[in-house]
Amino acid sequence: MMSEQRNQSSLLLFSVALLLCVNPFSLSTPLALAAQTRYATGQNVVPVFEGWERNTDGSFNMVFGYMNRNYEEQLDIPVGASNSLEPGPADQDQPTHFYTRRQQYVFKVRVPKDWGKKDLVWTLTSHGQTEKAYATLMPVWEIDASVYQQNRGGPGELGELDEAPTIALDGPPQHAIAKGEPLAITVSVTDDGRPSVKPSQSGSNARVEGPLTQAVVRLDRGVRLGVIWVVYRGDAAAVRFEPRKIPVANGKATTTVRVDAPGTYVLRAYADDGILVTVADVTVAVR
Repeated sequence: MMSEQRNQSSLLLFSVALLLCVNPFSLSTPLALAAQTRYATGQNVVPVFEGWERNTDGSFNMVFGYMNRNYEEQLDIPVGASNSLEPGPADQDQPTHFYTRRQQYVFKVRVPKDWGKKDLVWTLTSHGQTEKAYATLMPVWEIDASVYQQNRGGPGELGELDEAPTIALDGPPQHAIAKGEPLAITVSVTDDGRPSVKPSQSGSNARVEGPLTQAVVRLDRGVRLGVIWVVYRGDAAAVRFEPRKIPVANGKATTTVRVDAPGTYVLRAYADDGILVTVADVTVAVR
């Protein structure tokens, strides 16, 4: 009986450790209980390898996301020794601003068709802790559109195919503005009209809500096709989108952005049909 209770306790600790991305064998019972505490600030960001996908030219995309262990603190980790990919240049278009909690499928790195068995490693250091994500072309890690669909609510109530929306900037991808100066940005969005049935607001088919932990990219209720803006690089506290979420009307969506601190910012627009997303980036230099 004692042995059975110890085994059950070990399984519980192991499950908790996996959820918290820590070593289960380093935990004692008091530490495991403490590890379940929700931290508002002071925790680090863990890079995540989501999987790889095929490109039509034979190359591959390594897909990454992250887990910010904080419930309130957003971190900025500049490209360099604390935020780098290898092999290759340290800067491979990874984010430098990290929203709270789990953010999936944040960026992709294209690797050649002869990549072979090498690892692509993303290293993040924050709050004194270094974490690494190892991307590999092992078959078990292959992902496709169905994986994205299932992670955002499934293929729809009719099981219909869904193509990702397209998004294009109505203007240049780079701007220079003064601090506090308004900048209007318009994007053109097209979509195949699917999912055609209005998404459910409850139950297992809550497509409009998207991943509950990824609230930064999530359509408002009642919107079937919209654009959502986030800060991809730069201090998000200095950036104001008016509005941040815009329903697409007549193929267009416009926001006005103001930035209250000098620097270079990368702003990302997500075209979202409730299931799949496509991104467009704008770089803004603020003087």
